[in-house]
Amino acid sequence: MTDNRTRADAAQAPSPERLAELVAAGVPPEMHGWLGRYGVGAMTVKMGIVFQEMSPERMVATMPVDGNQQVAGILHGGAHVVLAETLGSFAAGLHAGPQRQAVGIEVNATHHRSIDAGLVTGTATAIHLGRTLTTHEVVMTDEQGRRLSTARITNLIRDTRS
Repeated sequence: MTDNRTRADAAQAPSPERLAELVAAGVPPEMHGWLGRYGVGAMTVKMGIVFQEMSPERMVATMPVDGNQQVAGILHGGAHVVLAETLGSFAAGLHAGPQRQAVGIEVNATHHRSIDAGLVTGTATAIHLGRTLTTHEVVMTDEQGRRLSTARITNLIRDTRS
């Protein structure tokens, strides 16, 4: 995996609590330094998102339907968007590097099929990895590989404020 974060932040050791969060979210050990200070975020934890692959070019994670449904019993449309934004933002953050940060400036989603049980897999694929902007397409699928939704997220990359 190539990224702009792991080398520079490798010396930062996460606290025991943060380490447990990173391990539960499937974050590989070589990325613990990058995420050791902030973790994966409360929303990622609440939604049950678990990373499978992490790079600027391709980011994959799963999320359970259980606990993320809307009142009709199907996966909430906003949960699709949370998964998409999490994947696109993490990938953009890796691309940005330690002295820069990625901030979302646009996200859109089209829902194709509903799901009422099981596990959703989101796969973010880089469309553009530039100096100031990144764009990722994120496809959510069910356990049979059927497309549930398609999202696109654009992040602005800027220098970290002191």
